[in-house]
Amino acid sequence: MKYQVVILAAGQGKRMNAGKNKQFIELEQVPIIIHTLKVFQKHTMCSGIILVINDQEKEDFQKLLEKYDVTKIKAIVSGGSERQYSVHNGLHAVDKGELVLVHDGARPFISHKRIEDLVEKAYETGAATLAVPVKDTIKRVENGKVIETVERSTLWSVQTPQAFQLELILAAHHHANQENYLGTDDASLIERIGKPVSIILGDYTNIKLTTPDDLLLAKAILD
Repeated sequence: MKYQVVILAAGQGKRMNAGKNKQFIELEQVPIIIHTLKVFQKHTMCSGIILVINDQEKEDFQKLLEKYDVTKIKAIVSGGSERQYSVHNGLHAVDKGELVLVHDGARPFISHKRIEDLVEKAYETGAATLAVPVKDTIKRVENGKVIETVERSTLWSVQTPQAFQLELILAAHHHANQENYLGTDDASLIERIGKPVSIILGDYTNIKLTTPDDLLLAKAILD
């Protein structure tokens, strides 16, 4: 089973307070985005990578790809004003008939085993996402006051990659664009058109690097 992957690296990551795109922050002297790209570069099931970037950083990305010998890049695509638009741009660079994964460039710790589980399920059902059960108690709050404690056993924290049959996710994006709907992730667009999304158990180490505290955890995972 083969797949192509759209990797999102266009966001500026303002919560990281790094003064630059967080993708260029180094972990063990290697940029975050390279750690992520190498996962797919080394995975034999991956037939191509579509990298979605900010056009102003294209030269910087190209230098990194050459320096670290990332050869599976199928296309470098311009990002949009919202994550959803960036994904949409990337999807149009995927070969017709392919299974496509959508992944955050700032999640460098995804394993080949989880990718394979995800791909297998998406081939079977059309759409699947990695997720982990929520461990903390969750409360719904309004105006600084607890309204209710949500039943935790039914809650999952969603990760990427998310995997889709290409025609299905393109149809979901088209429907969302027609309705001017912005989802929080691509799986929510599938849900919106009434199609099921399968859950595949992920790893708690598959974190998205968003704040400076996440970098401390990332270093611990690498160690």
